[in-house]
Amino acid sequence: MSIRPKKSLGQHFLKDKNMIEKIAGAITAAPGDRVIEIGPGTGTLTEALLERFEDLIAVELDQRAVEMLEDKFPGLKVIHKDILEADFNELVAEKEQTHIIGNLPYYITSQILFLLLENRALLGDALLMMQKEVAERIVADIRTKDYGILSVQTQLMSSPEILFDVPRQVFSPQPNVDSAIIRLTFDKGPLECSDEHLKTVVRTAFNQRRKKLSNALKPIIDKKNLPEGFNFDKRAEAWEPSIYEKLTARLEEDGILT
Repeated sequence: MSIRPKKSLGQHFLKDKNMIEKIAGAITAAPGDRVIEIGPGTGTLTEALLERFEDLIAVELDQRAVEMLEDKFPGLKVIHKDILEADFNELVAEKEQTHIIGNLPYYITSQILFLLLENRALLGDALLMMQKEVAERIVADIRTKDYGILSVQTQLMSSPEILFDVPRQVFSPQPNVDSAIIRLTFDKGPLECSDEHLKTVVRTAFNQRRKKLSNALKPIIDKKNLPEGFNFDKRAEAWEPSIYEKLTARLEEDGILT
């Protein structure tokens, strides 16, 4: 049984056995941990995961793929759902350690990434395959063109690390870009501020990244009320992630963000 990849779902199926083994081998899960695979598709990676982990759950949107997985792996728990609508409390079910693995569709990579960050308190880590360009933005250093919203939020909420590249030739159909495997380890603990307010501050700052922060942040803070202890003469890309967290916490304390 085989299925044709749907362009509307951004499907690109892994076909290279060596790469599949390399990805499966990069998961840090212990034998009793839960592993959740996002978008398993035809199950080529799923098969390698089942050889390693007893507690595996597959979350798949495509009904054709769900039927294929259930037929191919009778003991596998398959949830027919869009991962963006999944309840992570149910998926984790009070497990001590839960690990995410997924080959993310390019068109919703950011949405899935932010969903995982929102649920980071429930997760140990996430091993994600995504467009190489996006992975490089996540780990980017300050004062670089790649440094931006994804960099700040992901680095504040996890420890991201690119493990290795995945060439386009290992997929069917072959995408137009290369991919990378990135691991997000959720080891940072709670922020000093709320996630939502942090998003507001970071996105406002980078929406006008060529301006000084005193001007870029005007939709949130009037120039006359800029808190002391921050250099607002710099541009958004010059601030380390921790400064955005501190500023957001200060604005919450001062009642500017409520």
